[in-house]
Amino acid sequence: MSERRPVRNRNRAPFNLRGRMMLVGVALGLCSVALVGRAGWVQLVDAEFYQRQGEARFVREIPIPTSRGMITDRNGEPLAVSTPVESIWANPQELLRYPDRLPELAKALDVPLDQLSTRLSQRADKEFVYLKRRINPDQAKAILAHNVPGVFSQREFRRFYPQGEAMAHVLGFTNIDDRGQEGLELAFDEWLRGKPGAKRVIRDRHGRIVENIDLVRPAEPGKDLVLSIDRRIQFLAYRELRAALEKNNAASGSAVVLDVPTGEVLAMVNLPSYNPNAVSGGNPDSRRNRVVTDLIEPGSTMKPITVAAALSAGKVRPTTRFDTSPGYMGLGRFTIRDHRNYGVLDVTGIITKSSNLGAVMLAQGMDDQYFYDFVRGFGYGSPPRSGFPGEAAGVLRPPARWDGLTKATMSYGYGLSATPLQIAQAYAALGNHGRLTTPTFVKGQINESRQVVAPEIADEVLRMMQTVTEPGGTATQAAILGYHVAGKTGTARQASAGGYARRYTTTFAGLVPASNPRFATVVVINDPQAGSYYAGLVSGPVFRAVMEDALRVMDVPPDDIETWLAAQAKGEAKRQAAVPPLPEAIDDPGAEDPTLPPAMAGAGGLP
Repeated sequence: MSERRPVRNRNRAPFNLRGRMMLVGVALGLCSVALVGRAGWVQLVDAEFYQRQGEARFVREIPIPTSRGMITDRNGEPLAVSTPVESIWANPQELLRYPDRLPELAKALDVPLDQLSTRLSQRADKEFVYLKRRINPDQAKAILAHNVPGVFSQREFRRFYPQGEAMAHVLGFTNIDDRGQEGLELAFDEWLRGKPGAKRVIRDRHGRIVENIDLVRPAEPGKDLVLSIDRRIQFLAYRELRAALEKNNAASGSAVVLDVPTGEVLAMVNLPSYNPNAVSGGNPDSRRNRVVTDLIEPGSTMKPITVAAALSAGKVRPTTRFDTSPGYMGLGRFTIRDHRNYGVLDVTGIITKSSNLGAVMLAQGMDDQYFYDFVRGFGYGSPPRSGFPGEAAGVLRPPARWDGLTKATMSYGYGLSATPLQIAQAYAALGNHGRLTTPTFVKGQINESRQVVAPEIADEVLRMMQTVTEPGGTATQAAILGYHVAGKTGTARQASAGGYARRYTTTFAGLVPASNPRFATVVVINDPQAGSYYAGLVSGPVFRAVMEDALRVMDVPPDDIETWLAAQAKGEAKRQAAVPPLPEAIDDPGAEDPTLPPAMAGAGGLP
């Protein structure tokens, strides 16, 4: 049986290795050309698009924090400074991939775990969320030491107020983003804030900065602000006002001190106060700067203005006399009274005794429009324009809205309202020879001023006001040894629904030294409940205590040397009279000295 051999297919083409190799080479070449072309397109033609895509994933523009400008008092003492702090933040997309680390992180942050989990879950699609802001760098370092994935820190700044409550109402405070919210922090926010910078960085997938690419814009720190406030006088006013409120069981109080020649605010305090370093919580009412926002009826502090108006009108002279007997007078269906029957008073006596009837008689002799314009010229009825946020304009109705009683009550401080700052501004004008100057909180700032009364009239009224603090006046407790004090008390009943309550606002406004005034000071105490409610006994002593130390601190020379020398001599005489006579000499050393204790008697005298 013969073996069968396979039959070769003669129609099959022979295998062409070379051709196939060429085909593969051509295919690979075409692929290479395509790849090179695509790379060229990506790198040259469409590079910007892909660069944006890459940067969106790895390149970030992050802010460069900048510090807020420092606020200092007129002597360079810091009142508000920015200190570096750290804020802890997280990338929720990364952090939520490690839920087992959340309890550890919550404990490190000192927050409840459910609160942290909720916060992260609500922002699960975000790449940034704050966990804890503005904490001590050491605290931040301790939190980061746990190495929880997706948790980082960044540098920020926090405002610190070294003077605390004493300066709170002047400075105000900033919010968590370091923006001014109240006070001068708000008024000068743009000046103080500065401009944060920015830089581009490359971050890895863990959020860590791998490389700084470039500086987009440099950070511009905030500008410093030098205030007219004197920290020493501010603290004196705060201390004495607080003591007066405690002593008189009063609801609130305010005090403001102006530099008479320049209009600079040297001190401004209010109570109750608050801690600007920890603003959250507490009573929002305590954050109100009553000196510039709260309106009071000025009471008898208005009488020097009424006298100045009458003298300027030429209706009276300082020696003109008025009969105020029997101590009251009817006006329509109302009766106006003095504290008691002062009889015949000259114009000076009206101020000395604070006679309501005398002030009404002066006002009745003046034209309505003239009296209104004169009072308005002293700043009543318009805001002081000091630049402080929220300052009130007060209430001063024009003559067209007056009734038959308005001008009479205005003459002794009812029927109109003003802030303590407005009253201080008006008194500073009297002390500045009749020139009204806009108050300022910035040291060296020259503000607008205008002549509102003739210098000789202002000086004459100032001399009349000196009698208020001298024997026979209503504020002898405001007198300062060695200085002439020109001032005026104001005890006004507080308005209530349907009339006036048996609650009082006590005000003392004064100028010192009266011969050449340096300080204009207003002290207001609301609703004293511990005995007296007369301004001379409640607000006057605060004025004296503050001004005594302020005059010494500012090296203001005394203008009443005679009284000071007389008081020194009298005090020396009292001290001499209180010294006991020396014991007579004992001739015999062995004799018993009756001035020695028995144990030392016969010991040969004093060693």
